[in-house]
Amino acid sequence: MSRIGKMPIAIPAGVTVEIAENNKVTVKGPKGTLERLLVPEMEIKQEGAEITVSRPNDLKRMKSLHGLTRTLLNNMIIGVTEGYEKTLEINGVGYRAAKQGKKLQLSLGYSHPVEMEDPQGLETVVEGQNKIIVKGIDKEKVGQYAAEIRDKRRPEPYKGKGIKYADEHIRRKVGKTGKK
Repeated sequence: MSRIGKMPIAIPAGVTVEIAENNKVTVKGPKGTLERLLVPEMEIKQEGAEITVSRPNDLKRMKSLHGLTRTLLNNMIIGVTEGYEKTLEINGVGYRAAKQGKKLQLSLGYSHPVEMEDPQGLETVVEGQNKIIVKGIDKEKVGQYAAEIRDKRRPEPYKGKGIKYADEHIRRKVGKTGKK
């Protein structure tokens, strides 16, 4: 049995979960509404303030989808109650970030500033000049947008210049040494 898949999901107060046919799940909460089409083979049952996910058989595909379905549902519920955020840090001389309306302006050592528009449902906050926080209710979108920002200038291993996640550790390399 899937250890994660069989755990029930508690529905907090102020959150409503609707399960339509073909496992179309709509979660409404204080921060917003999320909608997702989950695997139709999984059985999603709502009993009071709990949701349980069960699988029809023990095929390898069903076993792997069992835990995934439960985790996706749980992430939706956490998203509409608390929301998600990812923190990025910019390291490097002259590298900085600024916010103009819904546009994020990045100076990353290129000949031009890099501009990025905030996707719908996401918000970026710039703290100081070298800290970017991506906030939203959809975990997948927050992670994707944070990865796209990081891709504009990935951290390099010699000096550590570039955009990195706040909890990321960069493996450093020793530079070349001169001849004697």
